[in-house]
Amino acid sequence: MPVDSANDLRQIRQERITAFRQGIRAIVPALIATGTWGMVTGVAMVKSGLTESMALAMTLLLYAGSAQLTSLPLIAAGAPLWLIFMAGCVVNLRFIIFGAALHPYFRHLSWPRRLGLGYFTTDMGFVLFMPRYGDAAERGTREQLWFFLGTIVPGWIVWQSSSIVGIYLGGMVPSNWSLDFAAVLALLAITIPLANSKPMLISMLAAGLVAWVGQLFPLRLGLAAAVICGIVAGMLAERFVQKGRA
Repeated sequence: MPVDSANDLRQIRQERITAFRQGIRAIVPALIATGTWGMVTGVAMVKSGLTESMALAMTLLLYAGSAQLTSLPLIAAGAPLWLIFMAGCVVNLRFIIFGAALHPYFRHLSWPRRLGLGYFTTDMGFVLFMPRYGDAAERGTREQLWFFLGTIVPGWIVWQSSSIVGIYLGGMVPSNWSLDFAAVLALLAITIPLANSKPMLISMLAAGLVAWVGQLFPLRLGLAAAVICGIVAGMLAERFVQKGRA
């Protein structure tokens, strides 16, 4: 192999490793809360009547905590399959927005690879990626791909590990323990550190208000509305802040 080619390959490998490590460093503060939420979800699946094998299949194939927790009461109540599927889709409507925003960065990849990224994509991965590369002049770079992988791969490992632990420990957890409260604490641990700017605060407040008002909506539509309103409010606030600086 020519010396120049070897040097190029070494440089590419180093660039990938550096970007991947940066992604890992960015996601590390959220992994404790992710693990807590995953364990709570694992326990909740078993407590809802799923067998251990069914719970394992659900966490590995679905990999969506909000959709899993939304579907569990419906499964326990014997709701029809179409209703369970629809409720999960409604709760995860935000990933359509995430996918549209991430498309310019990964559209050069083959569709199987894009599907793979879609499976591993999480809220935290998106939240950490967009502020860093949202204004990038060049999109679709090697650095962007490997930074994104650095944020989503550790999240998947921690979630699945903790969820599996929760599945096998679910029978030991007393029925009177408040798992919902533990899940809320885990989510707060993830979201509070993100409130580090005015647009983010406005986005959170808008989403929280709409979620509170939307509790009466059927099929958890209030959650989907909160996500959409939070994103729109954050984008408008960001534009307002940028205009004020200009």
